[in-house]
Amino acid sequence: VEQKLARKNELKARGTLLMALPDKHQLKFNSHKDAKSLMAAIEKHFGGNTETKKVQKTLLKQQFENFSGSTSESLDQIYDRLQKLVSQLEIHGVSLSQEDVNLKFLRSLPSEWKTHTLIWRNKTDLEDKSLDDLFNSLKIYESEVKHSSS
Repeated sequence: VEQKLARKNELKARGTLLMALPDKHQLKFNSHKDAKSLMAAIEKHFGGNTETKKVQKTLLKQQFENFSGSTSESLDQIYDRLQKLVSQLEIHGVSLSQEDVNLKFLRSLPSEWKTHTLIWRNKTDLEDKSLDDLFNSLKIYESEVKHSSS
């Protein structure tokens, strides 16, 4: 009975992994008969090797370093791009302090936000605020800022 259950779970795991793959890759991985070897093959194919990961990490760090928003972007768009970048950095094992992320967000905002960003940059609790909280605090002023800049 236990062997039957183990086999059923194994097939379920393998099936789930195969279903997660895009259709065009299905045949490439179908030859792997157990979930463990299938997972290893998927990681090798899509995860890249140590060298690719290192390059990816460096590129992401540079993107963070040079991150800035443009006047044509909304506050939401700038926030979403930064959020995505921070998540990718975390996936690659780069940890950023909350204060660094918040300061990056404030400094990346277009010049029409200058007054608000100066006030926020000088607040003492910047490292205690989540990026979400900071974004929501600034969101309140977006219509005012956009209105005064046009």
